[in-house]
Amino acid sequence: MTTTLTKRAATGSLIGLALGDALGYPTEFHSVSSITDRFGPWRDMSLPTPALVTDDTQMTLALGKGLRTAMDRGVLGPDMAEPVRREFIAWNRSPENNRAPGNTCLRACALLERPDLPWQDASQIGSKGCGANMRVAPVGLIPGLSDEQRAGAAQLQSALTHGHPTALAASDLTAHAVRLLAHGTEPGELVGLLRSYAEENRSRYHERWLGDLWTRSQDPGPEHFIARGWDECLAILDRLEAALRSPSPESDPCLATGEGWIAEEAMATGLLSFLLFADEPVTALRRAACTAGDSDSIACLAGAFAGAYLGAEVWPAEWADRIEYQGELVTLGALWDA
Repeated sequence: MTTTLTKRAATGSLIGLALGDALGYPTEFHSVSSITDRFGPWRDMSLPTPALVTDDTQMTLALGKGLRTAMDRGVLGPDMAEPVRREFIAWNRSPENNRAPGNTCLRACALLERPDLPWQDASQIGSKGCGANMRVAPVGLIPGLSDEQRAGAAQLQSALTHGHPTALAASDLTAHAVRLLAHGTEPGELVGLLRSYAEENRSRYHERWLGDLWTRSQDPGPEHFIARGWDECLAILDRLEAALRSPSPESDPCLATGEGWIAEEAMATGLLSFLLFADEPVTALRRAACTAGDSDSIACLAGAFAGAYLGAEVWPAEWADRIEYQGELVTLGALWDA
């Protein structure tokens, strides 16, 4: 395995997630049979022309810009909420926000504009949609963060829109997976390490980052609140482990780990698509995009994992050079790779 610095994990992950997003954009909401009828065998799928992305990549960039602003001011802390909030509002107002964005993000971002409202009141406490963790990869790519910073930032960026404890836990776990892969963890070790991380953090509520968010739920206390999320993540890791014991590369990954509309399923199905083809990143993207569920988000996550693991050079230049927002993705990646 090459080192993080030489493989440019951050650039690889950001380009990979955008490529997966673009590949899955035209296949979302379609059955596998209708996808293959339209685009041919899944292993031969081509990047669309033009290579447009969805809100998944747009919100990843918004989060990345907000984090960059926060860190320009000093050590990353809970006050990142303000620059990230501003970037989410700017995304919501942008005329380019026309890629079928999720209702939770739209509702929350509209509420985030109200100066009289704490961000915790804008958070959609009942939503665990995959919008929480489709965009979280930057948190796993920023160098030099402590475990507490990374977990707190991953959960806080989720909570600005998706406040369900499973959205928080899945975002934390997704960022942790990206970080592990960027730092050379072998794919065969990944799921076990994620399970250990989930078990260790099961009752840890990051009050410094989340404030009193939990009080918007019906839970008797913060530990009970966050444990619900980690328990759902542990359950989906069970399904992921079972799928990897009897791998079925030609089958839709959604059959094993869910269609990805919700956070924990998007994480697991993105991971499954990557782990089935850990050394064939383009094949992993194609497998993720040819799915019956939330294909763009599943492929976006698969690309983030594959790019973090293998680096920037694994993506075909003909694809990487024409992906939408290529300049912004490379600029952020270069910052964190340095």
